[in-house]
Formats: sequence, C-alpha cells, structure tokens
Amino acid sequence: MVIGHRYMTEKTINIAALAKEKQIRLSIQCSLNGLSFFIIDTILNKVLLTDGEQFKTSKTPYLVLKSLQALLAKHGIDTLKGIETTVIHDNDMFCHVPNALFNEDELPNYLKFNGKLLANDEVVFDSVSNAELSTVYVPFTNINNFIFDLFGVFQFKHLSTELLETLAKHQKGHGTVCYAHFSERNFEIAVYQQKKLQLYNQFQYTTKEDVLYYLLFVYEQLQLDVEEVKLKLFGLVEEDDVIFDICYTYFRKVQVFEPKNLLFSSKPNGTGSIDLTLLS
Repeated sequence: MVIGHRYMTEKTINIAALAKEKQIRLSIQCSLNGLSFFIIDTILNKVLLTDGEQFKTSKTPYLVLKSLQALLAKHGIDTLKGIETTVIHDNDMFCHVPNALFNEDELPNYLKFNGKLLANDEVVFDSVSNAELSTVYVPFTNINNFIFDLFGVFQFKHLSTELLETLAKHQKGHGTVCYAHFSERNFEIAVYQQKKLQLYNQFQYTTKEDVLYYLLFVYEQLQLDVEEVKLKLFGLVEEDDVIFDICYTYFRKVQVFEPKNLLFSSKPNGTGSIDLTLLS
C-alpha cells in the first residue's frame, strides 16, 4: 500500500511539473455507459497516465459527471491548470449531414428523428475532415461546462467525427472496406468504397448474434460480397473472442486492426475501464 501510494504521488508530481511546462495533453471520452481518460507527454509522445470506469448500467448525464469528477480528483488532475484538453462525446443523439445540404440554422431539425430533444439541449456540429460531412449532435453540456471551468478553453467532438477522420486516413486503395468499431454495448459500422464513405451507423448489441445480424444486413443492403469485401474489426475485440470467431465464420476476409492515430482506443487497461485512450 505504501509503495503504491508513493508511486502515484511521484507520478502526480511529474505530471504537475509537465503541466506547468505545457508539455501534456488530456483526452477524455464520456458516454452513459462509461468514461475514460489519458494524459500524454506531447514531446515524448508517451502515455503517462490512463484510467476509466465501466458502468454496470447506463447512467444519467448528471451521474456521469459525478463519476468524472471523482475520477479526475482520484489522480489529482482537477488541480492542474490550463492544460490542453479534448473531450470525446459518445452518444446516439447524432447524425451526419452532407456539407452540400448542411445549414447551421437547422441543427435541431436534423436530429428530430433520432430522439426527443429537450428544451435545454444544446445542438452543435463538427466539420468532418476529408469527408465533406458535418456531425450534428447533442454533447454532454454539463461535462463541457465542468471542463471549461476546470481548464479553460478546450476542444470537444463527437465519437463518430473522430472515427471518420481517422478511418479516412487509412483509405489507401481503391476497393471496398467495412470497418466495425466495438465498445462495451455499442458498435459502429463504416463502409468505404473507392476511398469515399458509403455508410456510417451505430448499433446496440448484447450477443454475438446481434453483431452478425447487423453486419450481414449492411452487406446485403450495400450489395457487398462476404467473400471479397474486407471486414476490419477494432476496439473491444480480439482474434480469440466470440465476436471475431462468428465474423470469421461468415466473412472470408476478416481481421483485427488498430488505427495508429485515434485519440482513443477501446482496449481495457486491466482495471475494468473502457474506451481507454492511446497515442494519437
């Protein structure tokens, strides 16, 4: 216990010193199912500290904020000042609008079929690089307010924006590729054809059969050949787990891959946390 406490104290002092030199960056990912963070040394490009929490059941935004406050306080991060911070919002209140049809004055109308907007909901948008799209979504405003009060000006974006911007950088060939990104209870499917995005959607799942159903449905709707079109899995998936095994049974060209420039990763860190961030 004493050794562990001393280790964390030395680590906190080191991070605090680097914060004064503007040498660290904090990334936070939050959802109703869990949250995580990492701190990276921007000069050495090395993760200094990472932690997170996976909720047994979905929480309200209020309780997610309480969990985030406790997590940051646990590591003394809430005492750091003016550090570069990015917040990734992961929720299902979002949609993508082609830039040719996008009108910033119509943001609430884009989401009216996704769910019920509350009177105090803030609707914002991200411009998705290299995709000619805008992500319209409802962020966790209470978390944004908390982070602003704590660290000042910061960047925030939706999970889908980060995924699409990252996957666009991986489009080297001219064929068709289907990507599936997994978290604890949701997964996202993105299909690229001739380097252009054809489909992006988010699905909830509880069993491996749910995953198979949605993947086969997407392949059928886009008339993709399960024998030829590559299926690339990443996030909370490994080559020896049930999701990979069932995909391997139905899709000839399936593989697990790890994007190198994501602001986050869904790999657990051994402490029960989810969506842990990695080097970008």
